[in-house]
Amino acid sequence: MFLCRETELQKLNNRFNKNQMECVIIYGRRRVGKTTLINEFVKDKPVIYFPALNTNAKDNLTALSKAICAYRNPDAGTAPVYNSFDDAFAEITRIVQTKRIVFVIDEFPYLAKADSSTPSRLQHLLDHDWKDSKLYLILCGSSLSFMEKEVLSSKSPLFGRRTAQFKIEPLTYLDASKFHPELPPATNALIYGITGGVPHYINKLAVENNLKDALLENFFDTSAYLFEEPQNLLKQELREPAIYNSIITATANGAAKLNEISQRTGLETAKCTKYIHVLTMLGIIQKIKPVTEKAERKTLYKIADPFFRFWYRFVPGNMMQISAGTIARNFDAAIGSYLSSYMGPVFEDICRQYLIYYAENLPFTIHEIGKWWGPNSAQKKEVQLDIVALASKENNIQAGRQFIIGSCKYKNEKTDIDELNLIRAYASLFTNANDECFYYIFSKSGFTDALLEKQEKGEVQLVTMEEMYGEK
Repeated sequence: MFLCRETELQKLNNRFNKNQMECVIIYGRRRVGKTTLINEFVKDKPVIYFPALNTNAKDNLTALSKAICAYRNPDAGTAPVYNSFDDAFAEITRIVQTKRIVFVIDEFPYLAKADSSTPSRLQHLLDHDWKDSKLYLILCGSSLSFMEKEVLSSKSPLFGRRTAQFKIEPLTYLDASKFHPELPPATNALIYGITGGVPHYINKLAVENNLKDALLENFFDTSAYLFEEPQNLLKQELREPAIYNSIITATANGAAKLNEISQRTGLETAKCTKYIHVLTMLGIIQKIKPVTEKAERKTLYKIADPFFRFWYRFVPGNMMQISAGTIARNFDAAIGSYLSSYMGPVFEDICRQYLIYYAENLPFTIHEIGKWWGPNSAQKKEVQLDIVALASKENNIQAGRQFIIGSCKYKNEKTDIDELNLIRAYASLFTNANDECFYYIFSKSGFTDALLEKQEKGEVQLVTMEEMYGEK
């Protein structure tokens, strides 16, 4: 069943129907659903599908020859190998002069690394032989750094040749729930918090009725696919996986400032910055600052990818029991009892997504959204707000700024009026009398009558998890 990429699919089809030459770039992290999207797009179209191999040029030429042969003669038992890539591409040129053909090069970075002349060769073809043809070329890749630097950047031979590009992102929390619409919102939220909205991981987790059993089978078993997945991803994407692993481990264990990460990993600050930048490009680590704060000195780092966050939080620390096969006995104490606290930051992410994508009748158009933290001199400690959203300058009222101030409570108890009083007090630390604040409180377990009365008076907007999942 094809789910959740309908917009991208429609855009790909719209371009196909124009019957013009296209060069479409599709990229995104591994397992995010790029190949599934492409397969759905080409299923009713003539296609030469070439999955590039992580090997040498000779093997890739053989694979391309087989792909062309499969289009020419699907029943052929063997495929003749072209003498060169020029000869293979010349055959494609002959085909597309009169026919609308989709030519897919999946994992294009593999081909480009096997034969460094490939980008320049494709540039020449796109500028000359294929310029007025009916070719629909798709270049797909999982290496974000390669696709952005070697395909999309101004330094690439292919720069300016693309007609469209699609960066395929992990699913939002609500789209991720479409894989298991029969499950309650709290369970779907937890699945999102474990998989990060990556379709391949949602399918691999294969939750039916018992999430605990699914986790034991797929994460906490040395033979399971998801058990080694983060390490495999680092090995496939990076040349020094051990160093990157140490940075992720340090961040997962509470190191949030650059100097803290540097000290725990033993890396010089400059080198540490370089490695963190790569992890940021890959979407594994995120650089954050308080909303309204511009100073770099307040920059913190966190694991942005929920899948990595979950794995590094629970797998390494329980490795002895996992290896011994005894983790099932202690699952509740070692993992289950911590899931609620683990889900706190995930729930905050979900609430921000709700405001960005799904909330109706917001008081203004959101220009910036994130967290806020800062000193509270009265309490002599640093405090934080889960959500601070700022209106664009065009939307700001003449007298001051407009804010949405939000709190996200992932607890098994109803949220009371003291939470509203708290976020009002914290908001006063960075707002002034001319600013306008709208208060939102999100709760896993609902609200007390006293807080519901405040909503009726228009003082706060209360949102349950069921409402966030479209269940009124």
